Amino acid sequence: MPAAPIQFYNRLTRRLETEAVYGEGPLRFVYENPLGKLALDVLVKRALFSDWYGRQMDDPKSAARIRPFIEKFGVDEAEFAEPASSYSTFNDFFYRQLKPAARPIVADPSAVAFPADGRHFVIPDVSQCRDFFIKGVRFDLPALLGDAALAERFEKGSVLISRLCPTDYHRFHFPCGGTADAPRLIHGPLFSVSPIAFLQRPSIFWENKRYVTRLMTGLFGEVLLLEVGATCVGSVVHTSAPDTPVLKGDEKGYFRFGGSCFITVFEPGRIRFCDDLLENSAQNREVYARMGDVAAWGQ
Repeated sequence: MPAAPIQFYNRLTRRLETEAVYGEGPLRFVYENPLGKLALDVLVKRALFSDWYGRQMDDPKSAARIRPFIEKFGVDEAEFAEPASSYSTFNDFFYRQLKPAARPIVADPSAVAFPADGRHFVIPDVSQCRDFFIKGVRFDLPALLGDAALAERFEKGSVLISRLCPTDYHRFHFPCGGTADAPRLIHGPLFSVSPIAFLQRPSIFWENKRYVTRLMTGLFGEVLLLEVGATCVGSVVHTSAPDTPVLKGDEKGYFRFGGSCFITVFEPGRIRFCDDLLENSAQNREVYARMGDVAAWGQ
């Protein structure tokens, strides 16, 4: 049987679209084929593999991949802060900066902005999420946060999962203003965060290596920000200073090569997600939207 295409709702075009998956063949082999699953366990999920691949993307020879990648996936060069020819490696291109006008930040102080470009999925009340993509799989907040007391405070909170594909802009930003502490590292493997992977193993989100940051805000209370690593992500780089006030839309950091994920967790009763997110997530379908656009409203 042919593999089912990955569909998402595109907020920009207001249509259902099919995702062009970077490296789809190898991904499906590793996560859907019994022999591939053996390779996954022995090699692919391990940090050594991703470190090795990340070094390949830092090699000057990798710059030859930039132009074919732009053309194959239709990446908009008009948004780049620097011309494509200025990037000396594929990783330089991968975590490129954009012109400020390319990602306007929603100005309304009661609005929460998307922290990253990508395909977004929401859980309005994590305590009620008992079928996380697969029937009978409960979203495991204590495992995700690695802190039982913190998880208890957020057990009826709201979750925004922002999945970045290799074709996306790979810098992540603060979804609202406040003061953030230093990111706390939780060690773990590096499974892919593609739907090809998490439809087989939804626990990837609370298994993978990740960082947890606590952001203290006014209107939205305490907000938890998590960067989740994935296969072939060389590293997560934090560019913001801890314990320093930040504004909505300020850069928090960037992912090096690979698809990755940013998770935002809100206290109970603080926000309400936009209708398109609620409607599509109820059907286990992601919504494509860009960093800076409105994701939720304060209550």
